[in-house]
Order: sequence, then C-alpha cells, then structure tokens
Amino acid sequence: MKRRFLLFFIVVLSLSIFVSSLFASDLGFCDEDDMALLGGVRDVPANQNSDEVESLARFAVDEHNKKENALLEFARVVKAKEQVVAGTMHHLTLEIIEAGRKKLYEAKVWVKPWLNFKELQEFKPVSDGASTITPSDLGCKKDERESGWREVPGDDPEVQHVADHAVKTIQQRSNSLFPYELQEVVHANAEVTGEAAKFNMLLKLKRGDKEEKFKVEVHKNHEGVLHLNHMEQHHD
Repeated sequence: MKRRFLLFFIVVLSLSIFVSSLFASDLGFCDEDDMALLGGVRDVPANQNSDEVESLARFAVDEHNKKENALLEFARVVKAKEQVVAGTMHHLTLEIIEAGRKKLYEAKVWVKPWLNFKELQEFKPVSDGASTITPSDLGCKKDERESGWREVPGDDPEVQHVADHAVKTIQQRSNSLFPYELQEVVHANAEVTGEAAKFNMLLKLKRGDKEEKFKVEVHKNHEGVLHLNHMEQHHD
C-alpha cells in the first residue's frame, strides 16, 4: 500500500512540475536558461529535409531579414536538431546565400503548437571556431577498402569557408599592399576522419589586376580550428 502511494505521489509531483513549467513559460517567467534544463538537444537526421524543418528554416531567414533589414536567401538545411522545452526549440544549421556567396548560419526557433506560437530566438553566422563538418556534408567517407580522399564541390559552404581562411592567411604572410580576393575554388579534395578534416585545394585569387593560383593544404582539428599547413603558387 505504501509503495503504491509513493508511486502515485511521484507521478503527481512530476506532472505538477511539468505543467508549472508550461504555465511559467507562457506567462513569461521562463527564460532560455530555464528551458535548457527541460530537455537535451538531439539530432533529427530523418527530418532534416522535411517540409516542416524547411518551413522553420525559411521562417528564421524571413524573420532575421525583417529585423535586420537584410537580404539573406535560404539555400538548404545542413543540420537539424531539436530540444524539448515548453514546446520545442529547433536548432538549425543553414546554408545561406549572402551577396552571392554561400555561408553557414545557425538559427534557433521556439515553437509551441498548442498556442500557435513561433519565435526566432537566435540567428548568427557560424564562426571559425564553431564551424562544423561531417563526411556526409562533403560526400567523403573513409572505409577499409579505399582512401578517404574525395573530390568535393568548390561551391560547398564548408569548402568556401576553408578557402576564405586560406586566403586570409596568404594575405597575412605576404608583403603585398594589395589584398588577395578569392575568385574561384578550381579544385578541392577533402578527407574526414572523425571530427577532423584535411583539404587540398587549388584556388584562383586576384590581387589588383593580376590573377594568381595557389595550391593549399588546410587542416581542421577536432575543435574546429583551421590551419593553413602548406601553400605554393601554381603555374599552368
């Protein structure tokens, strides 16, 4: 009898806490730090390209454009995660077209379906240290039978991100008064091992009125830090 009463008490207490958190959130007494305690963030790869997630992604871009008077264009959902809060917090990594260039952005969208509530909580560009990459993102995966090096598209946002880092480093190491500008990723290979990656690329750069090509090798460690390991001018 005592065990049944104890079990009943635990169930009632759990339900009370959950309902209280919902009401607290709806009345404005629950901030984002409080919500983070209600549930962990989990991957949702099956829904990554679903209509619902794409709709949330477009909503995030539209809301950001309205608030910041920006002209960002949605390209695709790179990654999608969700967190159970007072509703659902959707964590999205998006490929965005900004001034003709593809870039990665992170967005958080808070949804409470029973209240028809949807709000953009955060929208920011992926920083150098926070940039993410997976074998599936670049289509390269190492197995026991063959090398992990794969040719990857030059316009992939991660490849563009790495190429931009290489150009900045080349500029820093040069004595040129004219800045280097990335014109094109002519060719790129990538190898992903766990959370680390290597890139071999041929870049077409412009410095003043002069075009130059560089072969570069860039390493990215498990913390997301990029390092230009090797560079040399390429002559056709």
